[in-house]
Amino acid sequence: MAEQETPVIFLHQVERRYHQGDATLEILKRAELAVWPGQSIALVAPSGSGKSTLLHIAGLLEQPDAGEVYLDGAPTTGLSDAARTRLRRNAIGFVYQAHHLLPEFSAVENVMLPQMIRGLSRKDAEIRATELLSYLGLGERLTHRPAELSGGEQQRVAIARAVSNVPRLLLADEPTGNLDPHTSDHVFHALRQLIKASGLTVVLATHNMEIAARMDRRVTLREGQIVEMA
Repeated sequence: MAEQETPVIFLHQVERRYHQGDATLEILKRAELAVWPGQSIALVAPSGSGKSTLLHIAGLLEQPDAGEVYLDGAPTTGLSDAARTRLRRNAIGFVYQAHHLLPEFSAVENVMLPQMIRGLSRKDAEIRATELLSYLGLGERLTHRPAELSGGEQQRVAIARAVSNVPRLLLADEPTGNLDPHTSDHVFHALRQLIKASGLTVVLATHNMEIAARMDRRVTLREGQIVEMA
């Protein structure tokens, strides 16, 4: 990746700490990470090491205690809550270990909602949601509610929802962690297809080294710092 490009996301000297009684837990210490357009990065580290905190800061859900988070070269820590929310909605997609689908809505409606909140017409949102779900192999399951879908199908709906507003950056926190190995592989394959087709920039936290090996780069957290892996 040519370094004259602007990183989609750049964490610069980021620090995050939590206070528990008299103790201070240093989660991130002057952490640095640049992710270039179209790159996929696996964040591989044990539970409790700060993976989720790192993703929350990169996704503007949490403020760092020090340092700066640049999105497309623009600093974000000084933005108002409303401006951060707008950036999250328009530029960042999230996929979690739990799918967080709305149970009363169908698969296609779950993917339509973020688009309609952004201002797209119901008709255009339905067209795009149908295209995304069909691409992910769910063309026959559009009208099914989450309870009528398998775990793998639910997670593919969650992925479609996360990319429905064409984000610049996709953040995925153990997206296959609740799935059996076969289903996990199927979901990850669908995600990889989507990444390749759309040129998405992705940071994915995972324990699965097979999945990590298929990403462009692998990083880990050591003593609060982000370290490149071989």
